[in-house]
Amino acid sequence: MPEETSREESTESEALRRRVAELEGALAFKTSELAKASSKLAAVTTERDHLRRAYEQLREQLELLKRRIFVAKAERIDVQQLELEFAEKKAELDALAETLGLAVQAEELERKAHKKPKGRRNLRKVEMPEERIELLDAEREGKFERIGFEESCRLGYRRGGPIRIVVARATYKIPGAENAPAQLVTVKRPKELFERSLLAPSMLAHVLTAKYAMGLPFYRLEEALAREGIALDRGTMSRVAENAGATLGAIVLAMADDARKNAFCLSTDATGIAIQPAPLADKSRQACKKGHFFVVLADQDHVFFEYQPKHTSAAVCDMFKGFGGYLQADAHAIYDALFRGDAVRDGEPPPTEVACWSHARRKFWEAATGKHPLGREGLYRMQRIFELDASWADVPPDKKRALRDEKLRPFVDDFFRWNASEYARVRNERGLVASAFGYAERQAQALRRFLDDGRLRMTNNHSERAVRPIALGRKAWLFFGSDDHAAAAANLFSLIASCKLHKLDPEAYFADIFRVMPSWPRERYLELAPKFWTDTRARLDPDALAIQFGDIVVPSPSTQEPAAG
Repeated sequence: MPEETSREESTESEALRRRVAELEGALAFKTSELAKASSKLAAVTTERDHLRRAYEQLREQLELLKRRIFVAKAERIDVQQLELEFAEKKAELDALAETLGLAVQAEELERKAHKKPKGRRNLRKVEMPEERIELLDAEREGKFERIGFEESCRLGYRRGGPIRIVVARATYKIPGAENAPAQLVTVKRPKELFERSLLAPSMLAHVLTAKYAMGLPFYRLEEALAREGIALDRGTMSRVAENAGATLGAIVLAMADDARKNAFCLSTDATGIAIQPAPLADKSRQACKKGHFFVVLADQDHVFFEYQPKHTSAAVCDMFKGFGGYLQADAHAIYDALFRGDAVRDGEPPPTEVACWSHARRKFWEAATGKHPLGREGLYRMQRIFELDASWADVPPDKKRALRDEKLRPFVDDFFRWNASEYARVRNERGLVASAFGYAERQAQALRRFLDDGRLRMTNNHSERAVRPIALGRKAWLFFGSDDHAAAAANLFSLIASCKLHKLDPEAYFADIFRVMPSWPRERYLELAPKFWTDTRARLDPDALAIQFGDIVVPSPSTQEPAAG
């Protein structure tokens, strides 16, 4: 019996050991499966988090795009690609044209279309009001017989439409000494900015103002004049505009030199434009290249534009070379070299950067469009700062600085403390919120700069408003014909914007400048700038300015005007 009991116990123990081994094996399998499942769960969780972040970024971008208005670009057709795709059909059409003799006819029509007109157009054939200017010789008048006039016509403009200006230069018959024959002497031509030009100063001023102040492209102006019976083609207008802009550039250079020497703060912004490239040797077309217009506002004195082919640090350093005051701009990387001192002369400090709060607010606005609470909070905090500073708009600069330091600085300090703490939490994330906090953190010192002086502005919006006419006008004229044309246009934009700053009529200003500039000393061109033009014009003979041709007597310099640089 003991032996049987021992065998039963041994059998039972063996069964238990096998069962334990089976359970251990099952447990190891389950543990392995659990580890695999956990690893897979972690991977799925990571992928889910990535998808969530991507979804949030896409949702933010979608909300932002909903707030913006997109204008479709003009439909373009690649003619060369069509010709490649339908090469056989093109060959058939060309062969058919030759069979019908249309090819020769087309060449003849094209030759006639490009035939240059001969001679000067006769303005007397056009029905329009006429204004006659008789130029007499004060020394010969009354002493010698006046036998007539030598007349030429110019196309002028006055409010209401074009006029024909007849310039009549008196011709005198001067008896010869003894048996010598009499001499016919005609009054000398007066000085003109553009000699023998078809356009009188008033019409030239009207054309330039219509294009560069009102945004009217030349082809529309050509159609408008054609309806009044005036044949003035857009090619002629383009040439005179380029000549006028290049000539008036001397005044703009004087303005820029004055700004670099005397301005307290320069505010700048830029916008892109299209430049028509030169045709290739095989006459094939190529895409327009991109250029840039920089606008610079010098306090309340001048506004001037400068064309730069490239939007680079080298271009910016060249523009502001020698200026060591405050410079307000956006946070574009091209200005970093300027603020480091790459454009200063030996021993001179670099410009002091003043950032734009509107650019910082725009970042938070973009984050707020994605329904992010931190973006909305940032907007609220900034709104308080904007409202408080706007309440002192009419306060003198010294008092404004004291008010800003006492009442506004605490709000600014609180904003940047909040921004720094929140940025530390989101700096490793991607999205509109992190971008908004990062922008404000990197620009914190420059954004605080407006607190240093009451003359400094919180925003650079005034520069953006100055480039708006170009942004609107390029939708109509599309591109500039060349780099030289763009540079000339920049001078015209400069003078028009400065006229608006000083509440002058650009058209009347241009008409007067075209009259007086031929006689004006080059070293005194700053007196012709819009800032000083009201005082300069008051010292000129009003009767001489009233007519569009004739010599101008240059007055002595005013003691209130600075010398040109």
